[in-house]
Amino acid sequence: MTNKRYFYLILILGTLTALGPFSIDMYLPGFPAIAKELQTTVAGVGLSLSSFFIGISAGQLLYGPLLDRFGRKKPLYIGLTLYILASLGCMTVHTIDALVALRFVQAIGSCAAAVASIAMVRDLFPVKDNAKVFSLLMLVVGVSPMIAPTVGGYVTAALGWQAIFLILAIMGALILCAVIFWLPESYQPDPTFSLKPKPIINNFLSVIREPQFYTYVFTGAIAFSGLFAYVSGSPLVFMDIFQVSEKTYGWIFAFLSVGFIGSSQVNSLLLRKYKSEQIVLIALICQALTGIVFLLGMINGLLGLGGTIALLFVFLCCLGFANPNAAALSLAPFSKQAGSASSLMGALQMGLGALASVGVSLFNAKSAVPMVAIMAGSATLALVVLITGRRTITAPVTASEKSAGVIH
Repeated sequence: MTNKRYFYLILILGTLTALGPFSIDMYLPGFPAIAKELQTTVAGVGLSLSSFFIGISAGQLLYGPLLDRFGRKKPLYIGLTLYILASLGCMTVHTIDALVALRFVQAIGSCAAAVASIAMVRDLFPVKDNAKVFSLLMLVVGVSPMIAPTVGGYVTAALGWQAIFLILAIMGALILCAVIFWLPESYQPDPTFSLKPKPIINNFLSVIREPQFYTYVFTGAIAFSGLFAYVSGSPLVFMDIFQVSEKTYGWIFAFLSVGFIGSSQVNSLLLRKYKSEQIVLIALICQALTGIVFLLGMINGLLGLGGTIALLFVFLCCLGFANPNAAALSLAPFSKQAGSASSLMGALQMGLGALASVGVSLFNAKSAVPMVAIMAGSATLALVVLITGRRTITAPVTASEKSAGVIH
């Protein structure tokens, strides 16, 4: 594979992966404006974020079998078209219930991009490069939280929150064009793959019974739910509690994203010397300790704006190390079932993320404690799951033992 082709593949797969996060991050600064216009609360608007997470979680299970049956690109066409239409619909809503419903539909569309991009990493690159490729994808994804909230703040202030959804629709259309004209089909359709409920369920069960998969997929998903708690709670914490402006919130969110994306790139360098298994364990230990310190400081009123930002930065750095390695280790045992495995991984990740998001929204408290408590709890539980689950892996699949088909 030439360097130029490698670059374009990473760029397109990265934009597919980033579509969901961009759809989450860009409208966060508009929460107060949306709440005012739709006559609800900021926490009420947060339910539209939760419905998005639920939609992505449900859609992952839908697209996994479709990707294995029809190849990667046809389901992508359907999903991206649905995303564009739902984004345009969000511009016209007059009630919070309508926004919550359309955000669910928008998520169903966007998760086709998320599932396909992960499966195509497993299709196009050898297993030994998967963690590195996931780190590179996170570099592209990292543009989202660094740019999206800042742009969203300025767009909301200048044009209103509806313009955000117009921009998202345009983005979806551009990505659809890139998929049609520049992304290769990486998996031949398998007409023998049944779409009946029982075979699909049996297929998912065969995936989840793999000890290496369930250990690292649950570890990664539980740890990652801390990020969803942060994303869901941050508008309340920064704009309501600390009283920062929409534009300032966008810059804070962008700064914190530097920790997450920066550590994921340092991870690529560490992989030259250390195994993914080692990095995941150390990262989760640090993440759990940071979460506990964060919670104790918040409960005792010891943290102001600066302290809150600093501890969030460290927490997200730890997650940036843990996430790509957990994803790579989860998918390593699979080749033929990569679509189903990636969709199941995404569904668990988004499902637990949705629970974390709903948990933050339901508290509706003028306090950062609920957000931080969920973050600390998720990191600690993920560490426990990792330590316990590793004992069940009798024949771990490492980077040197399997390779995927590579397109040259």
